[in-house]
Parts: sequence; structure tokens; C-alpha cells
Amino acid sequence: MDGVDDDASQMSIMNPDSQSQNSWNASATPYKLLDDEAMVFEAQETLKGLAEVFFQGRAVLQDQREATRSDPQFPSRVLNVEERYRALVEQIPAVVFMVYLDKGIGEAYVSPQIEAALGFSQREWLEDPMRWYQQIHPDDKQRWSTEAAEMFLSGQPLKSAYRVLARDGRVLWFHCEAKMIRREDGQPWFIHGVGVDITELKKAENELQQERNVLSAILDTVGALIVVLDPDGRIVSFNRACEQTTGYSFADVQAKYIWELFLAPEEVDDFQALLQQSRSGHPPKEYESHWLTRDGVPRLISWSTTVLFRGKGVSHMIATGIDVTERKRLEKTILEVSAREQRRIGQDLHDGLGQHLTGIAFLSKVLEEKLCEESVPESVDAAKIVLLVNDAIRKTKELARGLLPVVSEAQGLMAALKHCAEETEDLFRVTCRFECDSPVLINDVNVATHLYHIAREAVNNAVKHGKARQLLIKLSASDGEGALSIRDNGVGLPEIPQRTGMGLNIMNYRARMVGGSLDVGNRADSGVMVCCTFPLPTMRN
Repeated sequence: MDGVDDDASQMSIMNPDSQSQNSWNASATPYKLLDDEAMVFEAQETLKGLAEVFFQGRAVLQDQREATRSDPQFPSRVLNVEERYRALVEQIPAVVFMVYLDKGIGEAYVSPQIEAALGFSQREWLEDPMRWYQQIHPDDKQRWSTEAAEMFLSGQPLKSAYRVLARDGRVLWFHCEAKMIRREDGQPWFIHGVGVDITELKKAENELQQERNVLSAILDTVGALIVVLDPDGRIVSFNRACEQTTGYSFADVQAKYIWELFLAPEEVDDFQALLQQSRSGHPPKEYESHWLTRDGVPRLISWSTTVLFRGKGVSHMIATGIDVTERKRLEKTILEVSAREQRRIGQDLHDGLGQHLTGIAFLSKVLEEKLCEESVPESVDAAKIVLLVNDAIRKTKELARGLLPVVSEAQGLMAALKHCAEETEDLFRVTCRFECDSPVLINDVNVATHLYHIAREAVNNAVKHGKARQLLIKLSASDGEGALSIRDNGVGLPEIPQRTGMGLNIMNYRARMVGGSLDVGNRADSGVMVCCTFPLPTMRN
């Protein structure tokens, strides 16, 4: 080694493929960390100087070495330390290496695990100072050179993974950590490092990555919105359907809190409460929320959630959503058309057929009276006709009221609810009262009709299923919000809800159609409370 004194030979330890050409040419190598010519030149000079130190040594350090060895206790101390070191490193499942930069290759060390890992003996490995570089996979050599140069220049430890070619041609992955130790005067002293065979781990990662790619492809082809959140509500995954619906890319939303981007302000508290319930281990539930797109357009999303646990805690929450904006708009349109047609038929029955029958009843009564005056026997038949026509008028009014329960006036809901209470008392022989402390005026007949049907369904359920004998229908308003409540003293709701009936679902649906919400639960004393809160439509003068 003492005869190696030309620059090309000195550089071959770092890049034996370079020969007469400099391997650190900035125009040929893409450096991640050395991003200008000055830093590249500095790296060249540093590696060149280290190679010179490694092969030739330095006279001053050699003198220090000789002086140290003159100490009579030096051999035993060094031998004791080296034995302990070797005994320790040769038992760990990794390749340990050490190179003194001021003593030459003869003072280098590599643990015997090198033979089991790569098929080279300690002696073979140490006799050829270029072997390590030669065995690095060709696709990783440039990166190794760059990262080694960064270690020499900055003094920061090298931590990276490389592919290495074994003696039999196998490609192995090694995770290497190396650190350059300096003397007190700042001069490089030695490099110490550890290499761990992570080949199996890399294989497992590649199988896992393939599964992730397949899963990602599946998630990107489904039409549902799929969002994965961490326990704090930050976005971890965001599929293509989410991107198409919201106008945001995954890069735009990654690691951001979901409520910062999408949720309407009035829905943030409800979502955070749901997130807290999920973290507490409560079962997930289905719900609807409005998402704001990048353009500020609200979309109504129907969500179902799944919670993933890790150990005793929640690791992720997966939310799957269907954009129901258009469906809800269509359902609302259909319902409005249906309600409008019902009102038209009810109006025709009341104003058309009802009045027509009333006219017939009047003429029949006149005919009955004339026949009676003339003592004609057919007067009895005429009286029967009058009774039948009046009965037809009564039934026509009932049909009209069923199709048109709320008249098209602001006071129409109050009048309809009052009539509902009176009719309930007459029909079921129970006590049913209507209370409205101050007028609640609703000009929108659609809203009023939905609220009426909610009250009607709640009353029927209370009497038929809850066996209630006393009911109270109450309508109130405050600060732009209305409330319709129906209380009863019946047997209450069962502990296990019955899912066969459609009544509750229909009430919920009608509540959402008026922009409100429905709350149903057992009262503290007895019976059930049904309460629908809704925004009051703007009143017209």
C-alpha cells in the first residue's frame, strides 16, 4: 500500500470504475445533496484527500503511533479492548466494519458475518480494498458515492439502503449505518458502521406494495367516495371519486383536517362528536353531511363508517360516501309534484265535486218538500236521496281534507294541527290537545304539509302502538327556528327498535325535506317525545 501514490489509484477506493476519469463529474451525475459545481469539487477533493490518508498515512500521525506503542502497557491494553470488541460484534446478526483512515488497509476490520451474508471470507474482503464498491449493485453505485461524499463533507452519519451482489450472483439488500469519527483536532480518524441484511423485509415490502397498488386501483375505479382518516381527523387517503367530486387532488388534502376543507361550519361540531365516539369504541353509524367543493358548491353525501383498531386504540376511520345530491333533488321534485297533484285533486274535490253535490242535495231537498206537500208516496224515496247525497258530501270533504290537510294560508298549519287534535279525540276517544302560544306563520305550503304529516304519523303511532291516552301537539318558534313536538303518555319505545315499520323512516325523510332534523326518544316519566326542529321559511307580507 505504501507504493500507491498517484491520484487515480488513490481515488479507486471510492470509484474503481473511474480509472483515469474523475467519477464526480457534475455534468454526468445527478446529485441530490451536492447541487452546484463548487460543492461537487469540494466533494472530489475531500474524497481524494481521504484516499490519500487511507493509503499513505501521515508522518505526524505515524510518529504519534510509534510514541504510543513505546508504552510498555500498550500491547496488553489494546489486546484486551480488541478482544472484547470482537467478541461482542461477532455475536450480533449483522456485518460490522471499521476502517482507520490514518493506518492503511491493514488496520481495517470486518466481522465474520460477511462470509455468511455475501460468501466472502474476512481475509478476501479485506485484501481487496475495492471489493465493497465492486459488489454494490450498478444502479446504486452513484447514490452510494453521493451519500458517502455527503458523510465526509458534513460529518453527518450515513443511513441508507443499498443492493449488494453476493459471490454467487444473488442480489441482497443491506441497510447501512456508518459514521466518521474525528480526532480532537478535527482530523478524520476512523469510520465505523453496521450493515443489516434486509432482503426478506424488502421482499415483504414489495408484496405489500403490490397489494396496495391493487387496492388503490380498486378504490379508484369504484364510484363511491372513500376517505381514510387518522384518529385525529386528518386525511390519510382520498380516492379518485373524492377528487372528481370535490375538485381537490390528494396532494391538496393530504394530512389536513377534513373539516378545514369540506364540512359546512354548522356541521363541524357534529362530525367531531362522531369522531370522538369512534375513538371511544362506539359502533359506527350512517349519516349525511354536506361537503363543499373547491368552487364552494355544497354536495350532499350519505356516509357509512368503519373503524380500524390497533391494539386497544383506533388506528384509522374509513368513511364511504355516496353523492346523493342529484338523487335528493330528484326525490324532492317528485315529492313536490306528487304533493301538488294531491292538492289539486283535493281542491277539485272540495271546490268542484263538493259544490256540485251540494247543488244536487239542495234540489233533492226541494223535490222532497214538493212531493210531501202533494202527499205523493215517492216523497219517501226523495228523502232517502237527500240523505245519500249529504253522506256523499261528507265523504267528499273527508277525502279533500286528506289530500289537502293544510290550506294555502300562513295560518294553515296551525288550523290543520288543531283539527288533527280534535279529530283524534273524536276518533280514538282519547285526550289530544294542540298548543301554540304565539302564531307560527308558514307561507310555504310544502313545508306546512310535511310538518302536518309528521304530527299525524306521530299521533297515530302513539295511539295504535304506544296505547297512549293523553297527547299534546305543540308548535313554537324562536330565533328563526321552528319546533313541532308530539308528547304522549303511552308505553314508550321498545329497547330493541322495531325495524319493520316505515313510519319513523318517513318522518325522518319529511324532516330532512324541510331542512330540519327529527329526534325521537322515551320521556323521563312515561311515553314518547317526537320533536322536529326546522328553519322557518321567510315570511311574505
